[in-house]
Amino acid sequence: MGGQPLFILSEDSQRTQGRDAQSSNIMAGKAVAEAVRTTLGPRGMDKMLVTTSGDVMITNDGASILRQMDIEHPAAQMIVEVAESQEDEVGDGTTTAAVIAGNLLAEAEDLIEQDVHATTIVEGYHEAARIALEAIDEQVLEIDVDDDILAQVAESSMTGKGTGNLSPDVLAETVVETVRRVDSEDGVKRDDIHVHAQVGASSSATELIEGIVLEEEPLHDEMPTTIEDANIAIIDVDLGVRTGDIDAEYSIESIDQLNAAIDAETSELRETAQTVVDSGVDVLFTTKDIDDRIAAVLADEGILAFEVKNRGARQVAGATGAARVGAVADLSEEDFGQADRVRTETYGDDDLVFVEGGATAEAVTLFIRGGTEHFINELNRTLKDALDVVTAALDSGEVVPGAGATEIAIADRIRSAAAGIEGRKQLAVTAFADALDVVPRTLAANTGTDPIDALVDLRAAHETDGRAGLVTDGESVTVADPIELGVVDPADVKREAIESATEAATMIVRIDDVIAAE
Repeated sequence: MGGQPLFILSEDSQRTQGRDAQSSNIMAGKAVAEAVRTTLGPRGMDKMLVTTSGDVMITNDGASILRQMDIEHPAAQMIVEVAESQEDEVGDGTTTAAVIAGNLLAEAEDLIEQDVHATTIVEGYHEAARIALEAIDEQVLEIDVDDDILAQVAESSMTGKGTGNLSPDVLAETVVETVRRVDSEDGVKRDDIHVHAQVGASSSATELIEGIVLEEEPLHDEMPTTIEDANIAIIDVDLGVRTGDIDAEYSIESIDQLNAAIDAETSELRETAQTVVDSGVDVLFTTKDIDDRIAAVLADEGILAFEVKNRGARQVAGATGAARVGAVADLSEEDFGQADRVRTETYGDDDLVFVEGGATAEAVTLFIRGGTEHFINELNRTLKDALDVVTAALDSGEVVPGAGATEIAIADRIRSAAAGIEGRKQLAVTAFADALDVVPRTLAANTGTDPIDALVDLRAAHETDGRAGLVTDGESVTVADPIELGVVDPADVKREAIESATEAATMIVRIDDVIAAE
């Protein structure tokens, strides 16, 4: 090469290597985790997120916060993916997973400064994660996961979140009832649970609807507002004058020809409307358009009709058992779905249709009420998390102590196992245990308790009683057995948090070269 330098990257590329790259990535991951740390627990604080267009979100849901943040750093984005993965798999524990991932990175940074190689840290973290999963299995309570336990799971998930003037225990009963409605021998059909948020009234007006709720209005003002024991049809075709695929022009030379054309069009519309009427349908949903003149005829015949999107049609089909039909002439009773009642209601400027009951109905809807848009959105997120964790607990039948007790037990188990691990990997295993202490320490800090004192008391109580968590009764914070106070979490939430946090942290630690190209 004659001593000339070899340029592989373009002049606009930027490259960071070695300790600088590791430090940059770890710092970014820690910063993201720190952003949601103060939202953890029943006394966690809320965050206000303001978009460039001025939209405001107020929440303490970790996944929602991270999703709305405009994060560009690729390593930081991995922490966001931890929260998203946690939410997709079990619905709750997103903040816990992100905070653990951030603290694993912080512990790894200290080890790197002590010249512990990244590969050793990764091996130690994976070994510690395996021990942690075994410890979670040991913490699973040997009890039947009945409705009382499920209510405790839901209440633990909702405590400290936006529930308005309804206490979490009241909403917890509604959540359990909702999940039980879609429980079957094959497990909970979570997709059959819908949540509809509607501004107006107080949160105490929240109710469970046996069926679905759609934001649609009748196609004609004279259509009935309520139909009992309804035959329901879904069609995927326009109800109007048929048009060809070829552009054509017709020359009309007299008023008689014009009248004849109008009469032919009207006759065709009446024939289409009469076909619908003769089929015996009571409520018609279409994913296409209905001509106003046909809608008027249907109104005269007492038929309720709506134009819905494809998603709405799927919901109606799933809730009523109706088959989707591609032609009006094909409408028959065999394709009809059934509902005990279909009714329309107006809430402010919004028109809603309720499709309730029916022999084949499987879907249920939590109809949420609240006074403001911000509050109702937060209540929506809160109830969805509660529905997810109750589903997880019911499907697996496994729950563990909450309030930081499980994390204390896991950390203790890992430290005991670390003594039998040789070499520098032992340092990484011990660091993993120290990282898990972030959960009880953060719970303590968010309640105004000294984190160090709380951690010492928790460890002492764990050694003495075998189980101890940081429990609040709304006024004071004490170290106690969380089971006695009904603070429990699904075991799957803990497992997923450990696994996803470990994967993200080890992936970030292994990066020693960052190349940014234009």
